[in-house]
Amino acid sequence: MSRLNNYQERKRVGEEVSFFGKRKIADSPEELTSRVNTNQIAETKRKLSLSFQEKDKVDVALATNMISVGLDIVRLGLMVILGQPKTAAEYIQSSSRVGRDKNRPGLVVTLMNIHRPRDRSHYERFQYWHQTFYRAVEATSVTPFSSRALDRGLAAVTVALARLGVTAMTPPKGAGNITQHREAIDALVKQISERAGSHCKGDTSLDELARQVSDRVADILDTWDKIQHENQGSLQYNKSEVERVGPLLLDLIELATTDPKPSLERQKFKAPRSLRDVEPSVPIWISDPLNE
Repeated sequence: MSRLNNYQERKRVGEEVSFFGKRKIADSPEELTSRVNTNQIAETKRKLSLSFQEKDKVDVALATNMISVGLDIVRLGLMVILGQPKTAAEYIQSSSRVGRDKNRPGLVVTLMNIHRPRDRSHYERFQYWHQTFYRAVEATSVTPFSSRALDRGLAAVTVALARLGVTAMTPPKGAGNITQHREAIDALVKQISERAGSHCKGDTSLDELARQVSDRVADILDTWDKIQHENQGSLQYNKSEVERVGPLLLDLIELATTDPKPSLERQKFKAPRSLRDVEPSVPIWISDPLNE
């Protein structure tokens, strides 16, 4: 206690008045959580940006993961993270809120919970994981019904609805029955366009999106019908289900080795194994045009 009482008398080299003189931390910390309304959060952010000399400055702020994005305050220099966040992206984004001033580096202290296996794992590999944590960043989500998401996933969703929604289409070779059950399939896949238009009712741009999705679904079904006629009705959904019968859906992994240049019609039925990742992997080569 005596050391703390005398702390205010300590001075830096060349300092006339102690920077910590009679320093007292505010009793009531501010909050950046969902427990307070938006107006209070905006006011807390304003106070956090105030310098040490200002009257309304903030000493301590309690925060949830809402600080992961949108908190660009240079003054912040110390952060205590209680427990390992669920995702690496959240951990990186949150911890990067401090130490943004090159002249005043920040400090991040992570308090692990010994009773949580995930916390223990990060603690045991603390240095290595922090040196390589960018490789652990999770794939980002995509905007529903965005152009690239439709390119990658619409055909698979359309075929899945048709196969599961119409009993006669369910067997492996049921893909060849599209002509006989086209009317029932059209009624089912209409749900896709309705889902696209339901994200924000009253928005004319989303009404247009629903029409575009409906047109694309109809085009997929027309192409499906054409493919089954070319195969004389002998068509299955996946390559491995029935021997010596052509598949409707093309596996992206197998496609690279078996048929790297399918026709434009066949390319409409390229289906990923998971809709979580809708973008293909893209190799990047860096070259110097000047050969320097």
